[in-house]
Amino acid sequence: MIVETVPAALHGERLDRVVAFVLDVSRSIAAAVVEAQGATVDGEVCTLGKLRLVEGQTVGVDPSKVPVTSLPQPDPGVAFQVVHEDDHVIVVDKPAGLVVHPGAGNPDGTLVNGLLARYPDLAGVGEPHRPGIVHRLDAGSSGLLVVARTEQAAQSLIAQFASHTAQRVYMALVWGHPDAPHGVIDAPIGRSRSDPLRMAIVADGRPSRTEYRVLERFAVPAELALLECRLETGRTHQIRVHLGSINHPLVGDPVYGQRRPRLQLSRPFLHAAELAFEHPATGELITFRSPLARDLADRLATLK
Repeated sequence: MIVETVPAALHGERLDRVVAFVLDVSRSIAAAVVEAQGATVDGEVCTLGKLRLVEGQTVGVDPSKVPVTSLPQPDPGVAFQVVHEDDHVIVVDKPAGLVVHPGAGNPDGTLVNGLLARYPDLAGVGEPHRPGIVHRLDAGSSGLLVVARTEQAAQSLIAQFASHTAQRVYMALVWGHPDAPHGVIDAPIGRSRSDPLRMAIVADGRPSRTEYRVLERFAVPAELALLECRLETGRTHQIRVHLGSINHPLVGDPVYGQRRPRLQLSRPFLHAAELAFEHPATGELITFRSPLARDLADRLATLK
């Protein structure tokens, strides 16, 4: 059961819409989950999808109630690179533009569909609508992502991400030159009060911390900086929101870029360059690294 507190941004929203947000599924699937007694409000089962929620209420959602007919199907046509695989985990270098798992607006053609084609045993691991997935990357981001191949591995990895012992390092190109060469952004993130489809810094959001270090500064074609960002938490759009909050938004970000030029980039300049975690079976700390994706490396090479 996933339990969330209704933020101010979702005050007055219908229960089925909030369930859709929590599970990242379509409204029709969310409605089916509610009808199947898969949602609670303040601890009580509620089957009324049109119920209007109030800020501060708690909503529980049971992912196992997602209709079986909506489960993702194998798709061998989905392209992605595997950098490591064993009986317990798979480490993928995800290309930009590939959505990690099916959800609203993306019913198929996702990384999960491709994974199921290569590794059919994933179908019984973790949540039915996103088997094997223990963390995510935005569709527009490229880089490393670990997938659990067994239920034991899934529980181990989920615990590592929750306790922040798993390490994730990102490369980001931002507008401007940060005043400090090294810093930590500690600001809670939640749904934007003005637009519930976006995330923002909000007082009642979840604790969120991003450490950054300036690797290089550029002056041409504008003042830009290449940063190394380490996630201490893993909130939705965390790096994009945090960097925007200090007035250094990601180059190429169409949502949080503060309407600045895209500099010929078709997506945010964000790449998951390093991933480290304890192997669920051996306990050994293993580390993987990924070079910048070609489109980002080519753009970086033009800066001075």
